[in-house]
Amino acid sequence: MNGPILDFEKPIYELEKRINDLKELADHQEDDSLEGLELTREIAALEQKLDRLAQEIYSKLTRWQRVQLARHPRRPCTLDFISLMCTDFVELHGDRGFADDKAMVGGFAKMDGKPVMVVGQQKGKDTKQKLYRNFGMTHPEGYRKALRLMQLASRFNKPVVVLVDTPGAFPGIGAEERGQAEAIARNLREMTRLEVPVIINIIGEGASGGALGIGVGDRVFMLENAWYSVISPEGCAAILWRDSAKAPEAAEALKLSAPDLMRLKVIDQIIPEPNGGAHRDPKAQAQILKREILSALNELEQLKPHELIDQRIAKFRVMGEYVERGRE
Repeated sequence: MNGPILDFEKPIYELEKRINDLKELADHQEDDSLEGLELTREIAALEQKLDRLAQEIYSKLTRWQRVQLARHPRRPCTLDFISLMCTDFVELHGDRGFADDKAMVGGFAKMDGKPVMVVGQQKGKDTKQKLYRNFGMTHPEGYRKALRLMQLASRFNKPVVVLVDTPGAFPGIGAEERGQAEAIARNLREMTRLEVPVIINIIGEGASGGALGIGVGDRVFMLENAWYSVISPEGCAAILWRDSAKAPEAAEALKLSAPDLMRLKVIDQIIPEPNGGAHRDPKAQAQILKREILSALNELEQLKPHELIDQRIAKFRVMGEYVERGRE
């Protein structure tokens, strides 16, 4: 196992190690020998136990544990999903105004032969990549770059697929000086006006305006162990309790998990993850997501541009509505 093992995953990896040790031992035994047959039976029994254990653990995850999975260093990022779901990807660069933000990637690609524009945040895997990608924290030029690509797709009547994975927009002084808030606000307005289908996919972290800046679409999908919230658990804990160590309590209060947001009608669909999370089988995860994206595109492409826009605006306009009941 490469990379860290989360505390709640340790029983699974310990059992996997035992199974692998037995398999190595079985390789040195004759298949028809008594020892070989007994090892085969024991391995089969342990594999069944492993499946049951994994299902039990991952079916009872807390919101904080889901946040940990969303941040797992082996979890597939935007470029991983693009390489696994698409062919003929041609990356496009720059906002035509200031710079090329490495935290935001995008370009034309084909998904099962269907031309699409794919846009998303790229966080990086190791330290060098994370520094190069600014940990997936986008500058104003990144949001302007994303909007430029989406508008280019609309001009050529190609659907837009967005992959959201960010701990938030970059909070530096330079970003604020260059109009971070204006860039995000402009994206919110202009994405509602795109005349092509837009599919939003929250694949990992979806923090604050950093996520929402590319998060307006006709369908909002969310991976089972992703999170999506107005603030990170650590940020919330620091504000409420002046103690970022209370992040697990903050995660519970924020209701940031996919099931929470599905109940609140913030997202449209939860995309299931392979048993153990996306990081355990990125290829399978990419195929699951790709199937749902193509299904949604086939449905949305039947609508006329004005119908897409009207439904998109109506979808986001009703979010947050509630009924206040009088006191009894």
